[in-house]
Amino acid sequence: MNENVSLQEALIYAMVMVSAADSSMTDRELHAIGEIIKTAPAFRGFDPQRLLPVAQDCSERLQAETGMADTFALIADSVPLSYRDTAYALAVEIAAADLMVAREELRVLQMLRDALGLDKLTVAAIERGAQARYRGA
Repeated sequence: MNENVSLQEALIYAMVMVSAADSSMTDRELHAIGEIIKTAPAFRGFDPQRLLPVAQDCSERLQAETGMADTFALIADSVPLSYRDTAYALAVEIAAADLMVAREELRVLQMLRDALGLDKLTVAAIERGAQARYRGA
């Protein structure tokens, strides 16, 4: 694939794919994506008004016959090596946002980490951190 999107767009694609994996984007997930875009350093300079068009573009890409595989490849092509752990961490945040990770979300996370070529130790650390942040009392 020769096509690329911006780093910020690729990060949004990763979050949207996880959120939509179980066929329902919850309000908590949508709120989490919005907050990440407002606060994460990776989104510095990104216009929050572009979130909806970028999310819609991702959704349209996923509708194609090989949409999921092509979108994972696009994310991998667009995210520099130094941001691959960030892409996975943001996706995990969205999966954890509604306090219940569906089997479909776990599968998308697995496919994302494979596409990004992340090692098991990095993946475990990111996932453990999310568990600690979202643990209830």
